[in-house]
Amino acid sequence: MGYSTKRIAKQKVDATYKSLYISQELVDKIETLAAESNSSFNAVVISMIEYCLDDMEEEKQ
Repeated sequence: MGYSTKRIAKQKVDATYKSLYISQELVDKIETLAAESNSSFNAVVISMIEYCLDDMEEEKQ
């Protein structure tokens, strides 16, 4: 099963501020996903990173 924006959940956790420089094309795609899922840009990026890391862990096993 692939990535789905349905996984996005608003949860408060300990967090650290980081800056990223990403292409405008990528920003546009993420903003579209955020609007479609009624989520924030940040929530989409975090959910994508978490999905990718989980997938990488599964591949190791």
